[in-house]
Amino acid sequence: METTMIAGAILPAQTYMPDDDTALVQASRGGDVAAFEQLVKRYDAKLLRIAQKVTQNPEDAEEAVQEAFFKAYQKLEQFHGHATFSTWLVRIALNESFMKLRKRRGILEQSIDSNVLSDSDSTRLPFDVADWAPNPEAQYRATELREILISTLQRLTPALKIVFVLRDIEEYSLSETSEILNLSATAVKTRLSRARLQLREELSKYFKQPE
Repeated sequence: METTMIAGAILPAQTYMPDDDTALVQASRGGDVAAFEQLVKRYDAKLLRIAQKVTQNPEDAEEAVQEAFFKAYQKLEQFHGHATFSTWLVRIALNESFMKLRKRRGILEQSIDSNVLSDSDSTRLPFDVADWAPNPEAQYRATELREILISTLQRLTPALKIVFVLRDIEEYSLSETSEILNLSATAVKTRLSRARLQLREELSKYFKQPE
């Protein structure tokens, strides 16, 4: 059993339920560093995976995640539970990742809050885009397809790419994605449809049948 030293006395360490983020957050606010360390362990791998997809740079991704946890710890009092802790944390990590991306590129990128597509765009875009996967007869190896997909993803705007990453790669639900990005469900659907359509158009160039 883990123990904690307080004023010279050895006390049993507090234990938490596997999914009890709320208890860990409350304990962290009270100065329990071990509780926050559990939150870090719980979400570190997920945040790093998302940050890497945004930045496409391992060092930038690691720095973004470290800074996200640091800022989250500093701003714990600002977390009021309107969204889940995980979506709040992912949002901070995304903002840090986009800051790294802007810094590296040296140009102004649109933030995840930018209204690149308004809800009204949904009247002009299809929600259910046809399957954009390559032709089943294509004989590209998995590694080649992965490189092609990564290259193609980089052609999307940040606002479209992150919706695609959260929904189709990380498999967040529509409501979770809406919470993370602070967008309406309609806006998420619209951006996802636009992203899938652009990816399909780009990928089709690689998988055209020979004439």
